Amino acid sequence: MGRKIMIVTGEASGDLHGANLVRALQKEEPGLEFCGMGGPELGSVGVDLLFDAEKVSVVGIFEVFSHLKDIFRAQKILRLRLASDPPDLLILIDLPDFNLLLAKKAKKLGIPVFYYICPQVWAWRSGRINTLKKRADRFGVIFPFEEQYFKERGLNARYVGHPLLDSVSTSKTRSEFTSEHNIDRSTKIIGLLPGSRKREVTSLLPVFLEAAQLLQNSMNEKLVFVVPKAAAIDQKIFREAGLDNLNGIDVRLIEGDRYNVMASCDCVVAASGTVTLELALLSVPMVVTYKLSPLTYLLAKSLVKLEFFSLVNLIAGFGAVPELLQDEVEPKTISRELAVLLNAYPRKKKMNEALDLVNQRLGEPGASAKAAQVALELLEEKESGRRV
Repeated sequence: MGRKIMIVTGEASGDLHGANLVRALQKEEPGLEFCGMGGPELGSVGVDLLFDAEKVSVVGIFEVFSHLKDIFRAQKILRLRLASDPPDLLILIDLPDFNLLLAKKAKKLGIPVFYYICPQVWAWRSGRINTLKKRADRFGVIFPFEEQYFKERGLNARYVGHPLLDSVSTSKTRSEFTSEHNIDRSTKIIGLLPGSRKREVTSLLPVFLEAAQLLQNSMNEKLVFVVPKAAAIDQKIFREAGLDNLNGIDVRLIEGDRYNVMASCDCVVAASGTVTLELALLSVPMVVTYKLSPLTYLLAKSLVKLEFFSLVNLIAGFGAVPELLQDEVEPKTISRELAVLLNAYPRKKKMNEALDLVNQRLGEPGASAKAAQVALELLEEKESGRRV
């Protein structure tokens, strides 16, 4: 029997990064066995999925209440496995409110915990630092400034680099993409990226589509709008959010081919999140939006003390890309910002220079392999403890 690892994540990005980490671990130690919670990416690399992460992936403090049944069920299933068939290591990826509860159980059982892609306590809820220190043994951090931040507060953290550098790449030229999708080479392509959760799609896609209509009406040329389909969301959700009621605009819902779709865009409007860094790595100009329920927004506003909310601007240290927050997320404003990116070359050039800076600050590829080394060190330490 090989050594066993439980890996737990909640979002599409965590699912992708987790799968890359599993591949790196399998390369170093092919006999490892994996179970946990995740999505199709983790499932594709042989992880025994005990619970579907999509059921617990929510944005917002108050939105969690509608998913409490699934959250409690997932906790129960994972805790039972920790107790009945203890893994040699628990790897947690983001999802702090869920994962810190699971880490508490693991520590009681003597299972070492590796927290990969840590909660952004430097942005909000910094009081969780003490909880992190008590419940995890090692931390793999993905932004250069995080290692010092965590070490100064007594956490055993190692900067491994951002995992997106291992996964963001294209396999087609723009010409090949346009040819495949019957789009004229000279046509401007605008991406509409409402997020990877159902709630984000139902909330943002109608606004994005209305903005697309306004933008098309203001232009003397035909535009093509592309919507990359998130793997975890059924096509029906996109259709109900407005794709079945288009008024003379050319919108394509494209499944798979995510990075080729994004890289072929002249500009994009996107929900805030990991996707903004993916776009930065592909050098695609963007408008970033962030919208929560009114109650969640009011609470978050009192807790978060940051000048910017998008990862791109946080890493750049200045307003590299326009951010639209809450009530600013409306069709006219989005349309106006996209029009500037399409028509004002100096603005687009300045943004591309800023995105190049962000790329430089993200460091070098190899995060998955470096994180795998941290995990294997923890496994060896556990084995050494047993032998003593």
